Parts: sequence; structure tokens; C-alpha cells
Amino acid sequence: MHKSMVIAMTLALAACVRMVPDTRPVQGVALPPGTVSSAAFAPIERGADVASLGLAPDDAGTALVSFIESCPSILKREDASGLTFAEDWRPACEAAATWPVSDARRFFTSYFETARVGDGAAFATGYFEPEIRGSRTRMPGYDVPIYAVPPELVRAWPDDMPESEREGRPPLGRYNAGGAFVPFYDRTEIELGALENRGLEIAWAADPVEFFFLQIQGSGLLRLPDGSLMRIGYAGQNGREYVGIGRVMRERGLIGEGTPYETSMQGIMAYIRDHPAEGRDIMRLNKSWVFFRELNSDGPLGSLGVPVRREASVAVDPKFVPYGAPVFLDMETDVADGLWIAQDTGGAIKGANRFDTFWGNGRDARAIAGEMSTRGSALVLLPRGTIERLQARR
Repeated sequence: MHKSMVIAMTLALAACVRMVPDTRPVQGVALPPGTVSSAAFAPIERGADVASLGLAPDDAGTALVSFIESCPSILKREDASGLTFAEDWRPACEAAATWPVSDARRFFTSYFETARVGDGAAFATGYFEPEIRGSRTRMPGYDVPIYAVPPELVRAWPDDMPESEREGRPPLGRYNAGGAFVPFYDRTEIELGALENRGLEIAWAADPVEFFFLQIQGSGLLRLPDGSLMRIGYAGQNGREYVGIGRVMRERGLIGEGTPYETSMQGIMAYIRDHPAEGRDIMRLNKSWVFFRELNSDGPLGSLGVPVRREASVAVDPKFVPYGAPVFLDMETDVADGLWIAQDTGGAIKGANRFDTFWGNGRDARAIAGEMSTRGSALVLLPRGTIERLQARR
């Protein structure tokens, strides 16, 4: 069944909206963690011919539009998966620029072949763009600061870390008054005023609980007092550890079976609102804090640097799926079936065949994304000739 048809059915039947942003275990990694570092070292098999996938015209059309938006980026960036080179995508990108959307199926059958990474067993969740009440200036009822990235947030090596252990990127932190590099302020310290009165506020939120969950999503819309919208997007993070409070609450017996609170965003929020002091302390267990910037785009920006689109964009682990690559999902939850474009990533999106589908904004997006937790199979679409080259190289 096509995605749009299932959405309509879902909305007609769903009287209760659920979202589970951080209570779900990280699943669906077809290759055990540590087995391989990227798709370049994973088993790659040729999949079904693109023409046999039965792409719906509107599904292919939305994917083509998102693919076109991705091309400027994928033509100039290195593929972390090791499957392709930037020039591999040039024929498809040049053709896509003038290809009629009404004939999008023929575009994908003409320029792509499918590959199965590992065993192709996929796990998919969903995410969306939340909308909360906010204001550009502080006023009564709007007193939760939304900060830009502080200039003192930098990457460096702590003085006490041996040179032999300094691999990869240095950690995030700050230099204290004594000149020592230390971890940056955590959530509790920021909420208690570590950054206040410095002009870092780009806006103010009305509800600290709603803002907490917007930080988890990484971008969102602020409904301003005059009814207009301000879009904010991820600009940085304090470098402190992320803790999924839903999992903690479930382990403590605060939500889930035997409690009045279901294992969902609504259940988590209900508990926090019913127990404000305990709820505040639970949220502070998550030391991570996200900084934002105002976006002037017509959609939230994904990791590829282009707007993510409803029912077209999917978050992937770029070490296993090239950014910009089309991905065909065939899932137990039919609403996720079809063609998606890899344009984003996320902290929990790790390993082969792990996906996070994007559903836009609004109540229906919140409902669909919250319910999305499904298994199935995945095929990555690569430029024609890629699989033969990979197999010859191996």
C-alpha cells in the first residue's frame, strides 16, 4: 500500500497520539557492532532490478525532487561508506536536473542498481519537526532560553590525556579561568544560569518540557505570539553525554506496565508534569544540551545540509549508506514502504540497515513518527556499475 494511503487510514483510526523518542532500544543493525567499520568492508550483494520494485509514481517523484536537492552536496563530498566516489553520481545528477518529475520512475530505473548491505534486514523508526510556543524576546510566559553556540565551546585535548591516546577529533569543552581545558557546562549548570545575560538567546520557549523534547529532535518550529513561525535548527551540542530518560524511567518503574503512564512521549510528559520536581531531576540526567540557530529554509536542515522532506528524507549511518543515495524500504509497517533519500543522520542511527524516516510537522507527523518502529528489508540504490566495481575490487 502506498505511504499516502496508509497515512490517511492511520489518522482516521488514531484517536491517541503516541511518540517514543528515546524509549526504544537501538535495533536493526544487521552487522554486529565492531564487525566492520563501514559498508566498504561489509558483504555487498546485487539486489532486485529497480524496475521490479514497483515504485509508485508519486513516491518516485518526491524522491527525485529530494535527490536533485542533494546533488550539489554529494558531488563534492567524500563518501564515508567507501562504496562510491563523488564522480559516480555525476551522470545521474546531470540527468536529474532536467528530468520530468512525472517520469521519475524511469529516472531511477535508468541510472541505478540495487545493493543489499549485509543481510539487508532493516529496522526503521520515525522522526518529525515539533512545534512549540516561543518568542523572539523574553516576556511573561516565555522564560526558557534557547541559546546559540557559545564562543568558548571548542575542541581540544585535556592536558592530562597522553599523546598516545589522542586519536580522532578532540572532545568538546571549554577553558576555565585557570586555563585548563574542562568539560563544557551540562544541562543542570545551563538551566541554573551558566550562560545567562550574555546575549546568546536567539528566542525563548514557553514550556521547558516541550523544549526538552525539541532538543531531542534537533530542530523545530516556534509558534510566536503573533501566530507566525520561527524555524530553528541544530547548531551544536555541549559535548556532554546523552541519556534517554524514557529508558531510565521504565527501569525505575515510573512508566509502562503497572503505572498510569504509558511508555511514550505522552506518558513521559504526563509523569513529569504530575511530578514537577522529580521530573526536572530526571530531565537533568540527560547532560546533553543542544544549541540552535534560526533557519530561513523551507524545511529543517539534515546532515547533508539540505532541507529534509516529508516522506522523502531518511536518516542513515553515512558509514553504511552514501549521503544522497536512494533507499528502498519494504517494512512490516507499510506506511514506511517505498523510496527515500539519505539526507540525515542521528545519534541512535548506527550500523547497516538502520533508518529513521522523516514525516514533516503537525499532529499527523507526530502520530506517524511516534508509532514508527518496524522491521523489514532495505536496498540501497547505487549508480550503475558500482556493484561490479566493488566485487572486482574484492
